Amino acid sequence: MKRTLTYRLSIFAFLLPALILFVGILIAPIIMSVYYSLNDFKAISGADMTFVGFRNYVELFSRELINESGAVYANVNYMGDALINSLILGALSVFIQLPLALLIALKLSKGIRGERAYLSIFFMPVLISTVIIGQLWKNIYEPDGLLNNALAAIGVRDQLFGWITSHIHSTKMPFRGGWTGYKETALIAAFVPILWQYVGYHMLLMYAGIKGVPTDLLEAAQLDGCTEGQVNRHIIIPYIRPILRVCVIFAVTGSLKSFDLIYTLMNDTRRAELPSTLMYKLTFLNNRYGLGSTIAVVLIVLCFAFALLISLAFKDRGEKVA
Repeated sequence: MKRTLTYRLSIFAFLLPALILFVGILIAPIIMSVYYSLNDFKAISGADMTFVGFRNYVELFSRELINESGAVYANVNYMGDALINSLILGALSVFIQLPLALLIALKLSKGIRGERAYLSIFFMPVLISTVIIGQLWKNIYEPDGLLNNALAAIGVRDQLFGWITSHIHSTKMPFRGGWTGYKETALIAAFVPILWQYVGYHMLLMYAGIKGVPTDLLEAAQLDGCTEGQVNRHIIIPYIRPILRVCVIFAVTGSLKSFDLIYTLMNDTRRAELPSTLMYKLTFLNNRYGLGSTIAVVLIVLCFAFALLISLAFKDRGEKVA
């Protein structure tokens, strides 16, 4: 009995430093963010902190507010639109970025010539700072940038600009090539560099999973006369299902947390507002630390909720969701 107790105490002693770090770095900030979200204060010290309960949450998700005199005014800090933009980015990532990454991974896993070189080329954007990528694509999207010059070179710029102008409703100004300057084009313009940067990341994860498929299964399928498409559909994709789940979770939660690329790419983030950019403006530009903490809490809850839902969606029969 004494020996068992000593053994357990030894295990606890080894785990204690990691437990302290986990609580101090992850759990404690979450608890403090929840506490701050229930208060209203405009200084980092919190000296003027006033408990307001769930008023910050109501304010963030109300399109219209009422001032002290009873007048109704539009809420410029409405978070609903920012969440919708994040969900749109997440959907684009799941249904465009991940299938493209899967197609590239399936192609490269067949052992084509220059396989290693292609892997390095597709993964290279992941190694570049997101701020640098945002500045790079910002120059590409300028009215006299590479994109508009390329469209002019192939003779479709004027026709495309006219078509976009007819579909712009947020302003009466015609489209003149500023892709990040219009609400209708800003979000798509933001997704393209996200696709360019992270398709190689997901491709590499899927490629590693495909390379781990037992060769016995593939050889048996070939002997049975299965086509390449049947092998991909019935053997490879089901086998890498756990990796696909991880990729979907990364894509969705990454869209909810995205900040640096949008902030660098946009002159005015209101055209493609995301929760993180709204949190930055409320916290550091407007000194509304309570509202900023409220957005942080909402993002934490949404990231955990989406991770759980995606895990449930990918769960096989008889498999427990961690």
